[in-house]
Amino acid sequence: MPRPQTGIRQRILAFVRERLFAGEPPTVREVKAAFGFRSLATAREHLERLVADGELRRAPGLARGLRLPDDPRGAVVPLLGRVQAGAFNYAAEDVEDHVWTSLRYPGRELFALRVRGESMTGAGLLPGDVVIVRRQPNAEDRQIVVALVDDEATVKTFRRRRGRIELHPANPAFPVLRPDPNQLTILGRVVESRRAYDA
Repeated sequence: MPRPQTGIRQRILAFVRERLFAGEPPTVREVKAAFGFRSLATAREHLERLVADGELRRAPGLARGLRLPDDPRGAVVPLLGRVQAGAFNYAAEDVEDHVWTSLRYPGRELFALRVRGESMTGAGLLPGDVVIVRRQPNAEDRQIVVALVDDEATVKTFRRRRGRIELHPANPAFPVLRPDPNQLTILGRVVESRRAYDA
C-alpha cells in the first residue's frame, strides 16, 4: 500500500500526475526545473522514492517513462486518436487525452480511441463515442475489434467465414471488408464504449 506523501514529494507527485493526465510524462530534468533543484540527482532521488513507495512506476529505457501504478479500482487510459467506423482511416498514436475506466484490466493493456463514421451505429457506436480497447493480437468470432491494415485502422465486428477473415459493419449502408490476412493486424478488442452528452 503506497505511503501518504507530504511536503515537496507530495507536490512532485501532483506535478507528475498533472503532466501524465495532460498526456506528456515529465523528464527528470523537467522536474528539476519545475522545483528549482540544483542538481538532477535531487530530482531523481525524489522520483525514485515515489516509485519505491508505489506512487509511481517507471517504464524502463524511456526518458519520459514515469507512469501511474495500476489501480485495482480501474485505470487511467490514454486516448490515442481517432478510429474510423467506415472506410479504413489512419489512427495516429498521439495521446490526445486520458480517460478513466473502472475495468479491472491492467492499465498498460488498454487504450482508448474516438469513433468517427457511422458504420457501427447498429452496435451502438456513434461518431464521437470513445471506445476502450484491450490490446490483443487476435479475436474470436463476433467480437468488436480495432483492426489495422497497413497504416489504416477501423472498428468492426470480426468474423471468420469459410477460412477468410471478414470485418463486418453494423450498418447496412456500409460494405463488409475482406482484407488480405497477411496485411491485417488486430490491435485489440473493444471492451467498453462511452458517450458524452452536451448540456
